[in-house]
Amino acid sequence: MDTIKISPKYQVVIPRKVREAMDLKPGTRLQVVQFNDRIELIPLRNVKSLRGSLAGLDTRVPRDDDRV
Repeated sequence: MDTIKISPKYQVVIPRKVREAMDLKPGTRLQVVQFNDRIELIPLRNVKSLRGSLAGLDTRVPRDDDRV
């Protein structure tokens, strides 16, 4: 686990291995979410980049007999 330090300007550097694993590039926008005592950075991805990410997902939904 890597640790980072907040600069006097409240900036942080994302460690190289995290940037590479997440394919983060300069200019990538991140959503900042506060969750209890955590800060989460979530990369905002283009909708087109999600194409095919749910391949193989079972879309069948069990239904009651009166809903067929």
